[in-house]
Amino acid sequence: MTDFTMTTDAEGVALITWDTPGKSMNVMSLDGFAQLDGFIDAALADDAVRGIVITSGKPGSFAGGMDLNIIAKMREEGGDDPAGAIFAGIMRIHAILRKIERAGMDPKTNKGGKPVACALPGTALGIGFEIPLACHRIFAADNPKASIGLPEIMVGIFPGAGGTTRLSRKLGAMAASPFLLEGKLSDPKRAKMAGLIDEVCDDPVAAAKAWVLQAGDADILKPWDAKGYKMPGGAPYHPAGFMTFVGASAMVNGKTKGVYPAAKAMLSAVYEGALVPFDTALKIEARWFTSILLNPSSSAMIRSLFLNKEALEKGANRPDVPPMPVKKVGILGAGMMGAGIALVSARAGIEVVLVDQSQESADKGKAYSAAFMDKGIARKKATPEKKEALLALITATDDYAALEGCDLVVEAVFEDPKVKFAATRKAEEHIAPDTIFATNTSTLPITDLADAVAFPEEFIGIHFFSPVEKMMLVEIIKGKQTGERAVAKALDFVRQIRKTPIVVNDARFFYANRCIIPYINEGIRMVAEGVAPALIENAAKLVGMPLGPLQLVDETSIDLGVKIARATRAAMGDAYPDGAVDEVLFRMADDGRLGRKANAGFYAYDDKGKRTGLWEGLAVQYPVADTQPELIEVQHRLLFAQVLEAVRALEDGVLEDIREGDVGAILGWGFAPWSGGPFSWLDMLGAPYAAERCDALAERHGDRFACPALLRDMADSGEGFYDRFAPSAAA
Repeated sequence: MTDFTMTTDAEGVALITWDTPGKSMNVMSLDGFAQLDGFIDAALADDAVRGIVITSGKPGSFAGGMDLNIIAKMREEGGDDPAGAIFAGIMRIHAILRKIERAGMDPKTNKGGKPVACALPGTALGIGFEIPLACHRIFAADNPKASIGLPEIMVGIFPGAGGTTRLSRKLGAMAASPFLLEGKLSDPKRAKMAGLIDEVCDDPVAAAKAWVLQAGDADILKPWDAKGYKMPGGAPYHPAGFMTFVGASAMVNGKTKGVYPAAKAMLSAVYEGALVPFDTALKIEARWFTSILLNPSSSAMIRSLFLNKEALEKGANRPDVPPMPVKKVGILGAGMMGAGIALVSARAGIEVVLVDQSQESADKGKAYSAAFMDKGIARKKATPEKKEALLALITATDDYAALEGCDLVVEAVFEDPKVKFAATRKAEEHIAPDTIFATNTSTLPITDLADAVAFPEEFIGIHFFSPVEKMMLVEIIKGKQTGERAVAKALDFVRQIRKTPIVVNDARFFYANRCIIPYINEGIRMVAEGVAPALIENAAKLVGMPLGPLQLVDETSIDLGVKIARATRAAMGDAYPDGAVDEVLFRMADDGRLGRKANAGFYAYDDKGKRTGLWEGLAVQYPVADTQPELIEVQHRLLFAQVLEAVRALEDGVLEDIREGDVGAILGWGFAPWSGGPFSWLDMLGAPYAAERCDALAERHGDRFACPALLRDMADSGEGFYDRFAPSAAA
C-alpha cells in the first residue's frame, strides 16, 4: 500500500504527495514514514532536484495525526524492553524529520541544502503539523474550516515527534504554551498571526514551488541551527525565561492538580530541552514521550478519548439496518433544552420544527439560536449570512400540524409524565406511523413513557446534557419494546449533530445520573458527618473531578436534588438508602439556599453570581469534626461511589459495552479523565485491590460500598474489565 508518491517537474521541484488509501484524511503509519524517508533521500540525492514540496492528495486536509497502532507495534518489538523499543522508534522518526530540516546542508557551514516547503490544503493536526514544522516554510490554503495545531494533550500524550521542541523554540515557551499545554487549534489566518505557519494563499502548492526555486541558504537555516540562537522570551537561565517557566509550572499544576502526567512531562521536556543543543533536546523529548506512552493513565486516555470515542461515533453498536439520516426533526418544547436541540440540529443542516404551547414561547426558543449566532459573529466565528441560513431552517410555531413530514420527533417538555403524555399524543396526530419518536428525559422510565404512543417499537429515549450545544455526550435509552429502527435513527441523528452517543437499557436514572447522584450524595453525607467541606471539594479536584460534589449540586440546583430524592424515596420505599443526605439537602432548600440560581447554596455568591467561597454557615449547622479523615479516604469514597454504580449498571445489563461506560462517564459528568473512565480506573487499581478497598469502605461507611458480585468474581480470577469485556479493537 502506497501512502506517498513523488514526481519531479521540469523546473526541478520534487512534489511529494501524501494520500493514505481508504482514508478521508491522511494518517501516518510506520510504512508511511519509511516511504517518506525514501523519497526524501531520493530527492536530496538527485542533482536535478532543486527543491522539495510536501503536500496532500486529500481535498481540504493535510493530515489528521498518527496511527496509534505504531506505538503498539514498537512496544511488541521491544519484548522485555518496551521502553527501549519505543524510544528507538521515536528517535527513528526524529531522524527522518531532522533529515528534512537539514536538507543535505553541510554540517559545518550550514550551506548547500535544498529548500523544503510544506503546502497544506487544510487541516493539519499532530504529526500532520510536526512534519510541516520540520520544513523550511509552511504555506496553507485560505480554508477557514481547516484546523492547525497539536491537540495531543487532549488525549493524554504530548507532541513527541519534535513538535514540542520545535514549537517552543520557534515561538518561545510562553507563546507556545496555549498550543502545547491546551491543545489550542487555529484556522490558517489565526495560525499565521500566531506564527505557527508562514503564508496563507489560494494555491499553496504553486506558492511553495515558487518559493523553493528562489530560496537561498539563509532561507532554509532554522534559527536553532544558527550560531548565536536565543530562545524567544528567554531560556530558563535568563531572568525573563526563568519567570516564564516558574509561571508555566504553577499554571500546569493549578490546572491539572498533578493528575495529568503528560502536561508535566511536556513542560519538563521544554525546560530541559531549552538548556541543551537542539539534537540533544530531541532525545530529551523522546525520553519523556516514552515515559508517557508507558504510563497507564496515558494508555487509558488514548483508549477512551480517542479509540473508543471514535468507534462509538462511527456506529460501533449500531443495529445492522440501512442508514437513516434525519431530514426534518420536530422538537416539542422550546425551553432551554428544546431550544438547544433545535440549535445543534440546524447547525447540522437539518430542517427543524420547534413547537411550544404559545407562539411567544416558540419564538423565544428560536431566539436562543439567534443569540448564539450573534455571539459567534461578535467573535468572528460566524457571519450574518450563516446566521440567516441557520434561522431559516427553524420554524417556530404553536401548531402541532407543522410536524407533518418529520421523520424524527424529539419531545423535550417539562419533566412530568402527564405533561409528556399530553404533548406526545398531540404530536402523534400529525406524524406518520413509522416516524421515530424520542423523549428527552434524564430520569423518567422510557418503557413507561412509551405507553403514550401507538407504536412503542418506534419510541426511544434521547437524554441530552445541558447546555446542549456544549456537552458532547448524548445518552440513548432503549425501552423494553424499542426496535432496531429507533436505535439506528437515534444514533444517526446524534452523529449528524456531531455528538458522541452511548446506548443503554431502561432503568432508574439510566447510566449517567445513576453514577453521578451517588457522587453528590457522598459529598453531602460527609458534610453531615463533620468532614470539612473544603477537604471534600479539594479531594475531588485533586483526584481529577472537574467540580467538587457540593459545587456540582449548587450548579444543578438543590431543589432539583430535593425533587429527585422525593421521587426516589417514593419509588423505593423502605429500601431508600439516602435518608442522611436528605436531612442536609431538605434543610438547605427550606432555608432558601437553592444553589447558584438563588445566589445561595453550599457556596456563597456575590451580587453578580460569582462564587466567593464555601458558605460559612455550613460550619454552624454541621460542625467540623476535630479529627478529619485522610485525603485518600475521602477521594476513595467519592470515586468508589461512582464506579461501583457503573459496575452494577454493567451487571444489571443497563450498560452493554464498557467502552460506553468509560466514554460516557468522562463526557457526561467529567469523571476523572486522566483515568480513562470508571472501568479503566478499576483496571489500573486491579480487581483484587479494588475489592479489598470495597470491603474496607463498606465496613466503615455502609453497604453502599459493598463489592458487586461481578467485581468479586474478577478479583478472584485476576481479570481486568478490558480483559473480559472489551471488543478486540479496544483491548
